[in-house]
Amino acid sequence: MSEQQSTIHYERTSPQIAKITFANPPVNLIAGETVLRLIEIVTELATDPDIQVVLFDSATPDFFYNHFDLAAAADFPASEDPDAVPAWTNLVLELSKAPYITIAAIRGRTRGGGNELALALDLRYASREKAIFGQPEVGSGLLPGGGGSERLPRAIGRDRALEAILTSDDYDADTAERWGWVTRALPDSELDAFVGTVAARLASFDRTSLASAKAQINRASLPPDADLVAAYGEFTHSLTLPGFLTRAAGTQAVVEQAGIDFEYRLGHYIGIANQQR
Repeated sequence: MSEQQSTIHYERTSPQIAKITFANPPVNLIAGETVLRLIEIVTELATDPDIQVVLFDSATPDFFYNHFDLAAAADFPASEDPDAVPAWTNLVLELSKAPYITIAAIRGRTRGGGNELALALDLRYASREKAIFGQPEVGSGLLPGGGGSERLPRAIGRDRALEAILTSDDYDADTAERWGWVTRALPDSELDAFVGTVAARLASFDRTSLASAKAQINRASLPPDADLVAAYGEFTHSLTLPGFLTRAAGTQAVVEQAGIDFEYRLGHYIGIANQQR
């Protein structure tokens, strides 16, 4: 697929800095092509001797990386080897351990798989006015599968992770910052300049020192790889369970009534869909 057709735009802004911009309007659902293109880029960067910082942002107003497009779940990359690490799991693991620093500039909604991708990145800076976070799976009869149940408790604590995951509600940037879900929240007008300054500062440092310091912190903070692999298997299994299948029809009725506002206020509508059953 050409760059013009892809949901991912990749730009090398300097020898040391790259930017990955997601655009899958109108609501930035993560599609199979999104995953494949991200895997291609991360694979290329793995052998790049110059890269020190990779920025992630969005070109779609009101949405960062949103949840998986479950209507196109069959398009997600899958291995014929049942013992292989799932492609999505391998992607977030590679990003967490990459010898460069990953930074998210988050505007808009980032939920489900999108939130799990953000949690796999090293630094997360959020627009105070526009960023919204959530793990909506449980409210839909599913389980988180991309690392949310492994990374979120380590970031915000067990009880807050339980609230976020079990209620499937939306959380604003101020709450996310207070809880440790993001590195910090900034006024939207200051977000790009702040992220750019951090990126330029890190790009000026010694590459080996950056990568080694990240590896040290990883040893103290990352969940075991096997836990993420298990979680993805539990997520895919939950797609076949009655809890999801019976809710899917009811949710679709709410979607048809709410239109695009369903994605804008997903946490709110998940509650309505369940209470109307």
